[in-house]
Amino acid sequence: MTSRVTLISPAITPSLRRARFDDGDSIEDSAAVRAGSAAVPLAASGRVYVSPSVRCRETASALGLDASEQPELSGLDVGRWRGRALEEVGADEPDAVARWLADPGAAPHGGESVRELCARVVRWWETTGAADGRTVAVVEPEVVRAVVGHVLGAPEAAFWRVDVPPLTATEFTGRAGRWNLRVGHVLSSPQDDTGR
Repeated sequence: MTSRVTLISPAITPSLRRARFDDGDSIEDSAAVRAGSAAVPLAASGRVYVSPSVRCRETASALGLDASEQPELSGLDVGRWRGRALEEVGADEPDAVARWLADPGAAPHGGESVRELCARVVRWWETTGAADGRTVAVVEPEVVRAVVGHVLGAPEAAFWRVDVPPLTATEFTGRAGRWNLRVGHVLSSPQDDTGR
C-alpha cells in the first residue's frame, strides 16, 4: 500500500523573524489568520501529528487539525543558545557556530547534534511517519530537513542546505525505499487555490 505524508512547517513567530533560536514564543497574529484560511487537504481517517513546540501546536490549531503530540518530532535542542539571536551567538562564539554548522556530530551549545536529531526523526519516520495511508504532521523545519535528507539519501552535511519557509507543505508519496518528494508547497486559502 502507498503512504502519503505531508509535513507542514509552522507559522512565523517573532523569534523566527529576528533569526533567534526558538524560545517558545507564539505565532504572530497575522500568521495565525493566514493559517486559519489555508486549505489543508486531509482525509478524515488520516493520522495527524504535531511537534510539541508552542509554534507547531498553535499552527496545527489554526489549521483546524486535531493533532497528537509526538516528542520524537521535537525541534533541535540548541541547549544554552535557546532564545539567543544567531548573530549574537556568532559574535560571542564564532568557532563554536562554525563547528556546529560544519560538523553534524557537533553540539557546542550543550544540546543535541544534527546527527542525533536526524537519527531520532528517522526512527519516527520508519516506525510511525511512513505508515500506510495518509499522515499529516505540523513539524519544526529541522524535522522536515531530516526527513528530506533521509528519503533522498543525502549526506548529513546537506542538512543546512534545505530551506523550509513558514507555512509550507513538503509531501512524500510512496513506500519504504521508494519515495517521491514535492517540496515547498505554500499553503493557501481555498479562494487562492489555482488547482495546481
